[in-house]
Amino acid sequence: MNENRFDNVHNANSNYINKSDNSVLPLMSLRGLVVYPGTEVSFDVGRRASIAAVNEAIRRDSLIFLATQRDGALEEPTEDDIYTVGTVCMIYQNYKYDDGKYKVVLKGLYKARLKKIVTETPFYLAEVEVLEDEVVPISRRDYAEALKKHAIQIFREYRQYVEKTHSFVVSGFSFYEDLDISRLTYEMANQLSVEVNKKQAILEESNVIKRLELLVSYIGHENEIMSLMMQIGSKVNQKLNKLQKDMFLREQIKAIKSELGEDDESEIDIYERRLQDKKYPKEVVEKLRKEIQRVSRMAGSLESQMIKTYIETVLDLPWMSYSRENKDLAKAAEILDRDHYGMQKVKDRILEFLAVRLTKKSPSEPILCLYGPPGVGKTSIARSIAEALGKKYVRIALGGVRDEADIRGHRRTYVGALPGRIIAAIKQVGKSNPVMLLDEIDKVGADHRGDPSSALLEALDGEQNSTFRDHYLELPYDLSRVLFIATANNLDTIPPALLDRMEIIEVPSYTEDEKFEIARRHLIPKQLAEHGLTSKKVYISDEILRSIITEYTAESGVRELERNIAAVLRKSVKIMTEDKTRKITIDEKLLVEMLGASSRKRDKISDKDEVGIANGLAWTAFGGVTMAVVVNILPGSGNIELTGRLGDVMKESARIAISYIRSRADKLGIDKDFYKNNDVHIHVPEGATPKDGPSAGITMATAIISALTGIPVKSTVAMTGEITLRGKVLPIGGLREKTLAALRSGVKTVIIPEKNRNMEPELPEAVRNELEIVYVSHMDEVLDVALSSSIKEKVRKIPVDSFNTFSDAKYAIQN
Repeated sequence: MNENRFDNVHNANSNYINKSDNSVLPLMSLRGLVVYPGTEVSFDVGRRASIAAVNEAIRRDSLIFLATQRDGALEEPTEDDIYTVGTVCMIYQNYKYDDGKYKVVLKGLYKARLKKIVTETPFYLAEVEVLEDEVVPISRRDYAEALKKHAIQIFREYRQYVEKTHSFVVSGFSFYEDLDISRLTYEMANQLSVEVNKKQAILEESNVIKRLELLVSYIGHENEIMSLMMQIGSKVNQKLNKLQKDMFLREQIKAIKSELGEDDESEIDIYERRLQDKKYPKEVVEKLRKEIQRVSRMAGSLESQMIKTYIETVLDLPWMSYSRENKDLAKAAEILDRDHYGMQKVKDRILEFLAVRLTKKSPSEPILCLYGPPGVGKTSIARSIAEALGKKYVRIALGGVRDEADIRGHRRTYVGALPGRIIAAIKQVGKSNPVMLLDEIDKVGADHRGDPSSALLEALDGEQNSTFRDHYLELPYDLSRVLFIATANNLDTIPPALLDRMEIIEVPSYTEDEKFEIARRHLIPKQLAEHGLTSKKVYISDEILRSIITEYTAESGVRELERNIAAVLRKSVKIMTEDKTRKITIDEKLLVEMLGASSRKRDKISDKDEVGIANGLAWTAFGGVTMAVVVNILPGSGNIELTGRLGDVMKESARIAISYIRSRADKLGIDKDFYKNNDVHIHVPEGATPKDGPSAGITMATAIISALTGIPVKSTVAMTGEITLRGKVLPIGGLREKTLAALRSGVKTVIIPEKNRNMEPELPEAVRNELEIVYVSHMDEVLDVALSSSIKEKVRKIPVDSFNTFSDAKYAIQN
């Protein structure tokens, strides 16, 4: 901090100020404060515009125009938010803190009116005009003197009330008797505790007698209120004795209500009654009784309101209230099958849990994480699980949450503190054993306010969550009977400690047959109802529905499919309204008119075998995709160019592939010095999309070998697998999504690592029936399947200058 000193700027005597020379001044808006001419004030300056205005005033002549905001809550008031009448003041002392803020001492000089704002940034520079008070006529001077004495008398009463209620001694009143009527009014108004708009009204009044009359009315009103308060306090004190001290505030409230003609049950009585009506844990009862006693001793304060909010929050929680759970396995299975098609793994796990509940009274609740691409029903099945188990359902959206307090709550020391989302969700459903969906748990972030995923560790740990402590509650809450179900699109972004606490259940992509069944059973009836239609009014045949699936969607889930169905129905309603028909049948021609040309053609693989282009398979958070790897061989000096926003792992795969090819150049029929005399350019299209992972290793190696030998790669073959320096093919993940992507793209043959053979039973039946799956353990096997013709050990080299593009053959196979 700067050295502790005040900078003396100027003598603040207004006699030395030429008012006519100060029509353009820096303006600072005040919140909850009105400054009068002749009065002295001090306060801290913290807002950016205010600091800039003070700096400008000090740089000039220390004069500044102070005007009060109409709404004190505004941080950046506009011209319309500021009263036009204010006071020109002199800054005669200022203290600057290390953070640039000020403490200033000012004296009001004269009243002025804001004419216009000259500039708005970085502070308001205002043109002002001086406002002079009206002169008191000689005929009214006696009345003014009498009014002055009356004002001093009632102000003395006001100060006496203040002395009694605030326990401090007030100064003498001889000072006020020597002041003129205008100065007297401002001095008294400066010490009066009334609303800002009333203080502003005093400042704006130019007639000094009317101004004093206004002040007298305000003082009289305040005196009446304080007198009434003292009478109420006196009534209560008469009943007070040793045994009633803890009931002091309660009696005060009763006396106030009696004065108002009310006789309702007090808040304290309500809290006590609610505490007795329900069963609470012993620790909760002790805490609540302590807080109730505290609030009974502090009426009307801000802290008492905060304590009341806390008490009501704790009382509203369902501490020992549980839903009666369903124990009928058959009914639970029926509900799950009714709402969702497929998803057998999820359904089996829930039914297993229910079966265990039948044999053991209080088994531990599983903490499940449904992992899969968007649109496959992860979120919606949680509601069906809740219904199947007979539990309440509540959802917490975690996407984008970055503050630990969102999970654990805010400590009560902060104004506006609230419990965290978990406790708030429990309060919302009113039961302590709901199904709680933690949606998008992989999208939780972290910043300077803490790491929410760390706060989730306790809640999602079956060994700890029976005593979960929210910062706001300061009490242990039992979450052990809450069934937590998390959803995620990508496990890589979930911290390992949090991932370890959850049971991962993969929700895979849908096949086209599964999409057909979901659309026929759920999506079409839902959209018909939403559009006010029936199946008799709009008929979508099985062939048309399959066309929508195959020609207009390319996704793992069914969201795009549902949007297309909704589009068809919307346009059908429009056609029926315009043509005044009662029924419409969707055919291929009408489908194209409604949805446009097929959007799937760009997703299909090439129908031509090409040199240097191989089809790979990739997994994304949105499902599987086919991915072409394009290689071009150019005359050069051995550079390797990698483009297409490839990640580090993918770049390493490319270099491994080239090293493998160099080690096998003779057997592959490739010039052993190819890496010296040529540049290799590897590109993966859709360059705006980031790509990474090792599973494109064999695809890159195949495309490079094809480009070097001139042998085309079969366009109907797609592959996935990691390659080693010795040519071994290592296993990969996301096999189901990748094979489904191959099926959607028109691939006929898929090359998969041998070590993934054990996953074949988990592949969809459509994949096993329609795709030829070839398992390989070495790169030689990949080439035998992927290349359009076999590689001979002896080749005939073609001169470099005889080809122009990468698709021209560099080497010819000797027959």
